[in-house]
Amino acid sequence: MLSEELQDENGVSALADHMREIITILGEDVEREGLLKTPQRVAKAMQYLTRGYRQDPEKILRSALFKENYRQMVIVKDIDIFSLCEHHMLPFFGKAHVAYIPNEYITGLSKIARVVDVYAHRLQVQERLTTQIKECIQKTLNPMGVMVVIEAQHMCMQMRGVEKQHSVTTTSDFTGVFNQQKTREEFINLIKK
Repeated sequence: MLSEELQDENGVSALADHMREIITILGEDVEREGLLKTPQRVAKAMQYLTRGYRQDPEKILRSALFKENYRQMVIVKDIDIFSLCEHHMLPFFGKAHVAYIPNEYITGLSKIARVVDVYAHRLQVQERLTTQIKECIQKTLNPMGVMVVIEAQHMCMQMRGVEKQHSVTTTSDFTGVFNQQKTREEFINLIKK
C-alpha cells in the first residue's frame, strides 16, 4: 500500500496531466507563460479541497472524548464551510450550526468544527453534508440528540444557470430530543442571537 504522501504525489501528477488536456480542449495554449504552472496548481488545489476523503471524522471526535455529566444543549455555531458542489464542481460556502445534548460523553469543541470540515472537503451536496455531520456525531457520541443547520450560497446558482447572486440555501437535520419542536426552537433562537 502506498503512503499517503506518495498517493498525493501520484494524484497531483495524474490530475495535472488531465488539467493540461482540459486547458487545451478549452482552446488555450497550455505552454503560454501564464498557464505553464496552472495544471500543477489546480491539481494541488483539488487535492487540498477534497482532503476530507483521506480523513476519518469519527476518529477526530473520539480523539477528545470525555465522560461528563452534562445534559444541556452544546452549540457550536457560525462554523465557516467551504465545499465543492458535486454537480458542477463549483464552490458553495456559508455557515454550519451544530448542537447536541450529551448523554454521558462530550467532545472537544474544535472537534465539531473539524468534523464539519472533513465532510465539507469532499464533493458534496448541501443536503448530504448536513446529514453526514449529524449522523457522525450521533453515531460517535451517542447523545440524546443532534441538530445541524447549514446556510450556504452556491456559486453554481450565482455564476451560471439561474444567476441569482443573493440566494441562500438552508438545510437542517436532527435526531433524538430535537424531534421535539420546543427543543428545535430553542436551538434556532440561540443560533440567531
